Amino acid sequence: MKKVPLYSRSQRAAEPSPEAAAATVATIPPAKVRSRFTAGLVLHERRLWVVALLALAAAFWWLNPTLVPKAPLTMQQIDTAMRQSISDKPLDSPESRAFDAIMPSVVRVVGLMTDGDDGSDDKEHGTFERGIGSGVVIIDNGTILTNLHVINGAKKIRVTFFDGSESEAVVLNTQPENDLAVLRARTIPDDLEAATMRSTSDLSPGDKVIAVGFPFGIGPSVSSGIVSGLKRQFRSPDGQQMLTNLIQFDAAANPGNSGGPLVTMDGAVVGIVTAILNPSRQRVFIGIGFAVPIENAAAAAGMPPF
Repeated sequence: MKKVPLYSRSQRAAEPSPEAAAATVATIPPAKVRSRFTAGLVLHERRLWVVALLALAAAFWWLNPTLVPKAPLTMQQIDTAMRQSISDKPLDSPESRAFDAIMPSVVRVVGLMTDGDDGSDDKEHGTFERGIGSGVVIIDNGTILTNLHVINGAKKIRVTFFDGSESEAVVLNTQPENDLAVLRARTIPDDLEAATMRSTSDLSPGDKVIAVGFPFGIGPSVSSGIVSGLKRQFRSPDGQQMLTNLIQFDAAANPGNSGGPLVTMDGAVVGIVTAILNPSRQRVFIGIGFAVPIENAAAAAGMPPF
């Protein structure tokens, strides 16, 4: 009779029958199953977090329209958008910006010709002759440039600042060959600003300029034009004086503009308006005005050259 072997000659354990395996699984307690699931979560926790974060970022990117790439704008779309923006809020003109820059430094200058003239329009005691012109503050201590013919012969000089305040002024210096006078106001506003001045060495015919002042006493007024020429000459209507090295310009200027600044588009003073040419001998503008270069004007005030 053949004996049944007590052990297998193979090193591999004998595989259990399907019925035995099913019975083994059925006998595993639920707590041990949960333990194995938890262990699997711990083992793959980092990978799960990465997947979750990637999913969250993708959802945020998709739901945020600003992050979704758009097709590049065409030149026509850009042009339309710019036109609409300018239409909604028009840009300030260069002339307007230049006027805003110089405005705080422009003054009205009145030369009172009689001791009794108080500057009012009351003519009860007779008609008073006055010289009315403009000026520009070049030092914030109240130093002002104007034309000599505006205050020549005046018994008293009065200036009106940008804020409406008034002050008497005295003459510090004159430069008759350039029709210039330097004044000093006795009282000044707390926030008085001096004008910015620049050399005329790079000034050229065709450059845009504005003339600022008080034509016929009205103002401050601004007119715009261009530099028409350089190194011009002008003889006074009475033939008594010849002015040289002048800037010719076509921005409107009339009596009362004398002494006011000629200003470039960057808001800097390049000249002092001094005369207009009219062959008919009328004192009105026909398109030719003259200004003394600021280098000459600064020299009259004892300032160093540019």
